Amino acid sequence: MAKPEEEWPEEGDLLICTVKDIKQNGAYLTLGGYDGREGFVFVGEIAAGWVKNIRTHVREGQRVVAKVIQVKKERKRIELSLKSVSEERRRDTVQAWKNEERAIQIMRVASERVGWGDGKGIEISNAMTEAFGTLYGALEECAISENALVDAGFEGEWTKVVTTLAMENIIPPFVEIRGVFDIQVWGKEGVYAIRDALLDAESCAKGLEDVTLTCHYDGAPSYRIDIRAPDYQAAESVWQSAVKAVETSMSTVDGSLSIERS
Repeated sequence: MAKPEEEWPEEGDLLICTVKDIKQNGAYLTLGGYDGREGFVFVGEIAAGWVKNIRTHVREGQRVVAKVIQVKKERKRIELSLKSVSEERRRDTVQAWKNEERAIQIMRVASERVGWGDGKGIEISNAMTEAFGTLYGALEECAISENALVDAGFEGEWTKVVTTLAMENIIPPFVEIRGVFDIQVWGKEGVYAIRDALLDAESCAKGLEDVTLTCHYDGAPSYRIDIRAPDYQAAESVWQSAVKAVETSMSTVDGSLSIERS
């Protein structure tokens, strides 16, 4: 999303730019994300070594990654460098840009499904960006945890729409699911029976690659179960195994058990 006209990039920023015009001593680039702003790359910053012909390195309309090396607000001038951007950082910047473009498109679809006008969609997207750092980061968190938006303080039916779209369109590095066991034991086994039931739950993830299950005391009688796994299928499988393990353990004692997926 484009930034307000009064905003300027900072020295050291890496920006996705488009080559607008090529001169003998350098090239003018339009700055992605900054509507109307342009920067200039001197010929010495086009590429390492001697540049005989700038057009052998860049062409009009080409998208490039440029580093901001100087900002002169009083002169409304931004100096850029192409040669200062390593291949690794160029790839990372391009990927981040692609991710944000994808996130914007997902939010456009969400806006259509929810029935937002353009203004409301942008308002929500900006709020998500502020909460998570980037819009893509927000959607990636939704793909990781179905409670991400609610946990961040957002509310409304739209959160379910956005979360569903994120899960359908973004492959996260891992996913998380959560549940709560309300456990009470009235017999002499007491807290030892609860401990054994939770240990049985945790054992359901042992030996599974990249899967963890941890139990947390949220205040009697609630015990939160957090599962992290490579995908939702693996996470749900461990959750079901944990439920059965706790039910089996609690069936041998005098007590009560209620289970809720949060």
